[in-house]
Parts: sequence; C-alpha cells; structure tokens
Amino acid sequence: MTTAKDIGGYRGESLAAWNDAAAGWGVRHDWLFEQTRPVTVWLVEGVGPRPGQVILELAAGPGDVGLSIAGQIEPAARVISTDFSPEMVALARRNGDARGLTNVEYRVLDAERLDLADESVDGAVCRWGFMLMADPGAALRETRRVLRPGGRLAFAVWTSPDRNPWMAVPMATAAAQGIVEPPDPDRPGPFGLGDPHLLRALVREAGFSDPQVEEIAFVFHYHDFADFWESLVQLSGRLAAGLAAHTEAEREELRSALAEKLAPFGDADGSYTMQASSWGVRARR
Repeated sequence: MTTAKDIGGYRGESLAAWNDAAAGWGVRHDWLFEQTRPVTVWLVEGVGPRPGQVILELAAGPGDVGLSIAGQIEPAARVISTDFSPEMVALARRNGDARGLTNVEYRVLDAERLDLADESVDGAVCRWGFMLMADPGAALRETRRVLRPGGRLAFAVWTSPDRNPWMAVPMATAAAQGIVEPPDPDRPGPFGLGDPHLLRALVREAGFSDPQVEEIAFVFHYHDFADFWESLVQLSGRLAAGLAAHTEAEREELRSALAEKLAPFGDADGSYTMQASSWGVRARR
C-alpha cells in the first residue's frame, strides 16, 4: 500500500525530474510540437475556447496547448499556463514570448492544490499530465472547483503499452538491463490511466458529468536511430537519470539492444515510424 511518505517522495522526485528535463524539451520542442499536433488540435477543439473566456492549462510543460489557444483568440481571451515545475513554466514563457503572445499568464501551480479562486476559469486543458500526478483524483476535483458552471475540461492521457511502442519498448528494455527500475504499480506512471472504464469513473467521481472518451491515434517519425536515441534521452528525465548513473559500456549495451528491438519499426530509408495512442477525454462541470 502506498503511504503518504511514499507519495511525498514521489512528488519530490517528479519535480526534480521535470525540472531537469525542461532543457531537453526546449531543444526538441519544434519536433515534438509537430509530431503531437493531432493531440493538441483535439484538445483545443475539445475545450472549445471562445472570445472573452479564461482558459487554464494544467501541467503545461512547454505550453503547447494553451499557447495554441492564445494564438487563435488573441487578445480577446486569456490563458493561464501552469506547471508545478518552475523550469517548465520558464520554457512555456519563452515559447509564448517567441510567438509574441500577450494574453498569457504563466504561473507555477500544483494541479492538486490550485491557488485559484472558485469558478474563476471557463475551460481547462491538460496534455499527458493527470496520469503522472500523485493524486489525479484530487487534481480533477480541483479542476472542477475552479471551473465555472458549464465549464469544459479536455485532457489527454496515454492508453496502454501495446499501443505506445515508442515509449513501452525502450522503457521495458532499459528496465530489463537495470538502467531504470521496473514500473511500480503503486506509483503513478505513463499508463496509469490507460483503462478507459477506470478513467471515466475517476472523472465522474471528481464531479464531472457524462465524460466522453475517445482514442487519438498518431505516429512518431524519427529520421534514424540516432534521432530516436536523442529524443529518448532528451525527453525522458527518468531514463536520462538512469543512464547518467551507468558506465559508457552499459549505455552502449542499451543502445545496441534498442537498435535490435526497433528493427520492426524501421523504414526502407533508415527512418522509423512508431505508433502512439492517447485517450482524449471531454467533460463538463
């Protein structure tokens, strides 16, 4: 059974990991934005922003969804871009400034304890955040609290390992070689909300009505194995930390094992195409 001490430890580890990962997310931002565009588009359409509204983005990371909304309806609406990682908030601010956006407020906020007034926003979005939170139910309840009556929530979580080989294959290989710890079922993880029935139940328990869940399938394209390896190390704080604690020989052993595992996803020109799958969830307060 997970204890309060365990959860507190997880929160600290998660914050440190995301602060460390922010630099890599900045380097890979343009690539990641294009690869994941189908999810961003789905979320923007799901929350349905309108002029004059205030839209909250939770666990924003580089801020892609909120900044996309801000760019569509500037300056008639306002976006609050938030993350519990100060380094990620700084990255989102840089991305917004680069786009010349003036209708975005950037704040360091914990989604499980939002420092926002009741019924203060019209919509909320979150891309791949809830499943990594220590208490996603608390975060959903907080989201409902700050939404105005009838306000919309749109968020995405990963489905299951078999539908996401781009992540499942390298993490399973790294765990098998002792580079990272195997997944702990008592701790949050990328596939922790992959069961759509449990996902709907969690959203309902938070007080939202009639949650709609649908799959958003897309693919990741990599120019070659070096591109895949670079994205893996730069975007996965957990793996990067594991690799840093091992020798160059052990890192090379993992590279070789992954090159073999990725062979079925290789294209004739040396590139790789790997499937990805998210659940998109829409609900109203």
